[in-house]
Amino acid sequence: MEIEILVVPDCPHQQLAESRLREALDDLALDDVGLAGTGFTTRVVGGQLEAERSGFTGSPTFLVDGRDPFAEPGVPPSLACRVYRTPGGLAGVPEVGQLVKVLRAAVDTGGGV
Repeated sequence: MEIEILVVPDCPHQQLAESRLREALDDLALDDVGLAGTGFTTRVVGGQLEAERSGFTGSPTFLVDGRDPFAEPGVPPSLACRVYRTPGGLAGVPEVGQLVKVLRAAVDTGGGV
């Protein structure tokens, strides 16, 4: 499984996004769902053309096997900050439980979301 976090330069949520994704992967490794040792990369999106090619709809964007599990229909590619709907309200990063859910779904479907 390939996991990426896409961010704009100097994204204020990059560290929190990486920390929460690491925690979600650690939680899933303990559950033995086949993600033990899975890592991720963080990539900086530097321009609108790259945002359009990557399906980048704001920073940070999480991609699982090239797909955005949090994509909302009709949101155009953008070099802006992203807002996520979480159980605690709107936030700049999904909660760990949300990340666990999308990663588990990707494993259950054989990759992708």
